[in-house]
Amino acid sequence: MTSTAYNLHLPARRETAVVFASPHSGRAYDAAFLKASVLDEHTVRTSEDAYVDDLLAEIPLIGAALLTAVAPRAYIDLNRGADELDPAVVEGARIAAHNPRVASGLGVIPRVVSGGRAIYRGKLPMDQARARIRDWWHPYHDCLQRLLDESRAEFGRAILIDVHSMPHEAMEAIAARPGYRPEIVIGDRYGASASSDIVVKVEEAFRAEGFRVARNAPFAGAYIAQAYGRPGINQHAIQIELDRSLYMDEQLIARRTDFQQFRDRLMQVMSQIADLGRPETRLAAE
Repeated sequence: MTSTAYNLHLPARRETAVVFASPHSGRAYDAAFLKASVLDEHTVRTSEDAYVDDLLAEIPLIGAALLTAVAPRAYIDLNRGADELDPAVVEGARIAAHNPRVASGLGVIPRVVSGGRAIYRGKLPMDQARARIRDWWHPYHDCLQRLLDESRAEFGRAILIDVHSMPHEAMEAIAARPGYRPEIVIGDRYGASASSDIVVKVEEAFRAEGFRVARNAPFAGAYIAQAYGRPGINQHAIQIELDRSLYMDEQLIARRTDFQQFRDRLMQVMSQIADLGRPETRLAAE
């Protein structure tokens, strides 16, 4: 099922409370947007979670729903609140309380791509910013909440696995112990967005496939984990960051020759995670 604002891939029958999503892998670059940018298309794409949607393409085969973005992150960031407007890039936006995401140029209408490179020559009119939010942000989030509501209605709970990718260099300064460089970062907002039992099992699933895993450092989860992670009502949200160098050439933004092998390995993990939401494997704590 496809809409203008998102792609929704459903199994013949949903068999698990787990919903998978990729809000940053959209790559439908509008010609007018590219013309308005000071950057070439390749540079604009550096902010993209390139190919994460392809890595997750087989999710419906394990009985789970998959929601992916269409619009690119450089155009609208679905992992930000609709009110996270940057006065430095949107005309008339109010200067709100300090927000480190907005301050760094990564609001809902991003000012920069990776490396702090500015996207625009000047500011966007407020009506353009509001139109992007209306046409892209709200439909995606309405669909996401609907999927989670359906999981809670059918299975008694919902588990959102929000999948992202991170630059290899993001882990340069992170070392849980000497010689240990994480490949996967699991974010649960330091325990606030998901039950610890679920997070532990997600971490175990990655470790079982030989991945090196860290939790909450340097990525603890942004808007989506914060907004949708509500363990008190059995709605859990976990952010997953994958090291891009595991499956792509970051400079070329191209799949590695062993892309399929990595996808197969990742799907083994995702299948184990989907099992956490099947009725017969509900956690005893819940």
